Amino acid sequence: MDMPTPNPAILAKKPRLVERLLNVLPNDAVIHLEAETRAYECDALTAYRCPPMVAVLPSTTQEVSDILRICHEMGVPVVPRGSGTSLAGGALPTADCVILGVARMNAVLETDYENRFVRVQSGRTNLSVTGAVQENDFFYAPDPSSQLACAIAGNIAMNSGGAHCLKYGVTTNNLMGVTMVLMDGTVVEIGGAHLDAPGLDLLGVICGSEGQLGVVTEATLRILRKPEGARPVLMGFDSNEVAGECVSDIIKAGVLPVAIEFMDRPCIRATEAFAKAGYPDCEALLIVEVEGSDAEIDEQLEKIVAIARRHNPVELRESKSADESARIWLGRKSAFGAMGQINDYMCLDGTIPVSQLPYVLRRIGEMSREYGLDVGNVFHAGDGNMHPLILFDANKPGDLELCEAFGADILRLCVEVGGCLTGEHGVGIEKRDLMVNQFAPDDLDIQMAVKDVFDPQWLLNPAKVFPLAASEARRAA
Repeated sequence: MDMPTPNPAILAKKPRLVERLLNVLPNDAVIHLEAETRAYECDALTAYRCPPMVAVLPSTTQEVSDILRICHEMGVPVVPRGSGTSLAGGALPTADCVILGVARMNAVLETDYENRFVRVQSGRTNLSVTGAVQENDFFYAPDPSSQLACAIAGNIAMNSGGAHCLKYGVTTNNLMGVTMVLMDGTVVEIGGAHLDAPGLDLLGVICGSEGQLGVVTEATLRILRKPEGARPVLMGFDSNEVAGECVSDIIKAGVLPVAIEFMDRPCIRATEAFAKAGYPDCEALLIVEVEGSDAEIDEQLEKIVAIARRHNPVELRESKSADESARIWLGRKSAFGAMGQINDYMCLDGTIPVSQLPYVLRRIGEMSREYGLDVGNVFHAGDGNMHPLILFDANKPGDLELCEAFGADILRLCVEVGGCLTGEHGVGIEKRDLMVNQFAPDDLDIQMAVKDVFDPQWLLNPAKVFPLAASEARRAA
């Protein structure tokens, strides 16, 4: 994956840059020694690494403003970073950039149960938002698999979802407002603690913008009452295609589970060995969860189980206790870690129409044989957000490039069937050069024109989202 050539003129500014940053930040918030900056050389797409010139760890919006103002005046690129869990290289540094990490900005600033919102600093982890309100029977709905570690800043940047997004939506459906700092240090407030904001939907522009437009320092998030109860049912099938057809039939029947999760045989075996959740030995597994009162749960599960039986499941197991529910979910939540014990892998993030699941799963299987690389499929089946895990050997010459080519073909397939390149991981560096497969040149030009408005010098998060040649040309203009 190509990255911009470091600018010697910017590298030469490092001593003066460090001096200016130390004037506005505590000493321990400015990381500039080469050995120490290596801690920030990559995110969760670990195949690509590049230590930044400097890393900074602000604690307040004012400090973020000061940092960006200094970098803007000196023409230094800035890469915003939440917890570094991006699987698309969204927080990968360039050699001449400043990494701006928000991990120290993790406070709960305001909680309003009557109006159902919480305001937090953007470095707070996803799961800890729910942790701050759960004693009052509230929760924050988006739940990425990395929710224990991922930051709200990154969730907003990538418009993250999670297992329960089928019912509750993704980040954009639960985001009410942000405090954001523009590249020149200007602090702006967008949206707020109300149902909807007048005028242009700037919040919709910011959510999913991948750090291209500004650095979010605070977020107002919608919180919801916990449901009365929830219950999953586990279904095993003898083929991926049949499991895909079952998902499609559940959606067509008008039933709205809170989650429909899919795992294929490689993932089932890996997670069973890792988590010992008691999964059946089958080709494909679905976890379907519904919630509500006991009567509502019983009614929904009756319809779902009836649909599943029409597809001749090899196992159909409805949870009977909280402990059994936890075990059913244990394997799914452990899937990425379990696959990592087997081999190196690249996790993709294409999204397709639910009706195309059987066909796409069949084609991925065919391509797996063509490329000679195994694939584990685990994804949010209810909204068609796929996460194929392509296994490869990082120590084998050429295997990474083969994996990338395979992944690109899978993502092109997603677009061909009416889907898109990403559902929640973002474009980052991973998919930037595939954007031409989804968008026409005029479409990309309009998107880049939006960035021109917010960041005219193209200093924020360079080399991400847009094809590298196009973004570098824009930056040099």
